[in-house]
Amino acid sequence: MENQIELDIPVEHEQNIFGQLDKYVRKIEKTLNISVILRDGSLLLKGSDAACEHAEHVFTELLELSKRGNTITEQNVDYLLALTQEDSKVSLAEIDKELLGYTISGKPIRPKTLGQQKYVGQIRDKMMVFGLGPAGTGKTYLAMAMAIAAFKSDQVGKIILTRPAIEAGENLGFLPGDLQQKIDPYLRPLYDALYQIMGADSFLKNTEKGLIEVAPLAYMRGRTLDNAFIILDEAQNTTPAQMKMFLTRIGFGSKVVITGDLSQKDLPFKTESGLEVAVKVLDGIEDIGFSYLTNKDVVRHPLVQKIVHAYEKYEAKQAYRESRKKHK
Repeated sequence: MENQIELDIPVEHEQNIFGQLDKYVRKIEKTLNISVILRDGSLLLKGSDAACEHAEHVFTELLELSKRGNTITEQNVDYLLALTQEDSKVSLAEIDKELLGYTISGKPIRPKTLGQQKYVGQIRDKMMVFGLGPAGTGKTYLAMAMAIAAFKSDQVGKIILTRPAIEAGENLGFLPGDLQQKIDPYLRPLYDALYQIMGADSFLKNTEKGLIEVAPLAYMRGRTLDNAFIILDEAQNTTPAQMKMFLTRIGFGSKVVITGDLSQKDLPFKTESGLEVAVKVLDGIEDIGFSYLTNKDVVRHPLVQKIVHAYEKYEAKQAYRESRKKHK
């Protein structure tokens, strides 16, 4: 039986919610199998009871986001539609209320998905958090924003950002320049995020004072890291020995976030990842949190989400084939 629901959409929010050439409306129609009739200041939704209810939730959430001053993105629409498939009533407007800080250009930094919100909550509540998930889920960026907020509010006295300098198909020895110039490309994504959130001038001043440090993981050996917010990025590229070395550097008053994507290891063939081992070994320790982000939490271009999902399906098939071979 076909149902109808009418919604009021203030004219000043129409373009933001409907998308260019009503792109978002068409996507909602196609995904939920409903008809949307646009009238001045209102929407008429036609379809099954469940489809109309889901569409009403999606449009209501988009309106709330728009009223809060957000520019609606395709990622917002895709995420809300994905949630409707699970019959979830998660409110993006509620998630949007959590403000972590601002970029140097004044853009607010917030979690954008339920997975990101839980990740941020764990970072706030736990001494150590493992953030695992595919590219584009905001693992490093959100951790960086929280590190800078903690630093600015004097919760910590120092920020330390580190990555393993693993060679992805290249050899460090053949790259031009001195040691620092060879290492910098590995650390570039961390610099980029810092510049965007706190600005180059502030970053450079604090670096000169030794209050912000961006360094390869090898530089952590032999140190005790007290009163610091420490982020280990790309942790899937650590060996078990490197990971143990890093974890045992943690001192008093420190907070640690370890991020990684176990599907993107650059370690030599058959080398076990330190991240993989750490997740097994440390599971169940009370003050350590584990956040597992998925392709639903990807907040880059929608195509990235599709690519991540396609690889997940492919890798699941490969794993199934391998398990079948072992049992023959």
